[in-house]
Amino acid sequence: MLDPDTGKPVPEGEAGELVITTLTKQALPMLRYRTRDITRMTSAPCACGRTHARILRITGRNDDMLIIRGVNVYPSQVEAVLVGLPCIAPHYQLVVERRGSLDHVSIEVEADVNLPADSYAQTAHEVAHHIKSLVGITTDVCVKTPGTIPRSQGKAVRVRDLRTKG
Repeated sequence: MLDPDTGKPVPEGEAGELVITTLTKQALPMLRYRTRDITRMTSAPCACGRTHARILRITGRNDDMLIIRGVNVYPSQVEAVLVGLPCIAPHYQLVVERRGSLDHVSIEVEADVNLPADSYAQTAHEVAHHIKSLVGITTDVCVKTPGTIPRSQGKAVRVRDLRTKG
């Protein structure tokens, strides 16, 4: 596990980029292959009894990471919160923009087809609360009618970055 910015090892239990070396591959050994996956490593015994070092769940990708007001945010973290919420369809988009000197995230989510339109404001408030408590960032949430968030062929575009570069 390495710090993605410095390339230096991180202490056990801290999040870092997974870097692998496959010395047993004869045809294509990979030395310090940077996966761009962010995860943690632990040597604590597993509940199943194994005592080997383990790689914990991958929490995001280094190349997907957004830094919002000093907090590292991965779109996959937001998706994990949204997927578990009732009344929300699995279609969403993060809109990142600069407000003054600070970055701000708005989340556009689609309502489930069974959610009455007069419940959209309450649902938006609940989603914003869950994002704040589980991801750690304050967001504006806009609940949209079903079918209004753009669909794309292939990989879905989940982040619209409106910040100007430079």
